[in-house]
Amino acid sequence: MNRSMPRERLIEIFDQVVREVTRRESGICLAPGETAPEGELFTVYTVFERGFNTCLSLCAELSMFVRLTRGMMQKEDVSRRDVEDFAKEYFNVLCGHIVSRLFQETKIPARFSPPAFHQGRHVPENHLRHIVLTYAGDRNEHAQLIHLTPIAAAGEQSESMNLQKEGMSL
Repeated sequence: MNRSMPRERLIEIFDQVVREVTRRESGICLAPGETAPEGELFTVYTVFERGFNTCLSLCAELSMFVRLTRGMMQKEDVSRRDVEDFAKEYFNVLCGHIVSRLFQETKIPARFSPPAFHQGRHVPENHLRHIVLTYAGDRNEHAQLIHLTPIAAAGEQSESMNLQKEGMSL
């Protein structure tokens, strides 16, 4: 089964899901921003193991992940371990909603690996950035949702994304 999804539609789905899930899970209201995250950064990411040949990551300032954790835990005192655990749980929920929305439009089931957490900016080996959405939180925190494609597929990038039964080639 082949499906085609315009890049603009993929961006729209990512943006809607990120903003809705972040607001619902933590109370943080995100708006499109122009400033990339800086300072003490962390990245949470996942690899799509079935359905789509791609990765998604969220790179954000520590202050954003701390606020996210406080909102999800409903308490002020949080540890670094809490921040890591809740960032991974949040990203798991976020990616689950993205997979669901993509399935509604493509009818391609997908599975992704458990999210991983890294200090600093992290890009999985052999992947290039395809889509980068930059956000500013309502308390001036910064984050970027980054859609990554395998290097082999990077040469095939175009304005439309071709979704295939066993993979996503861009």
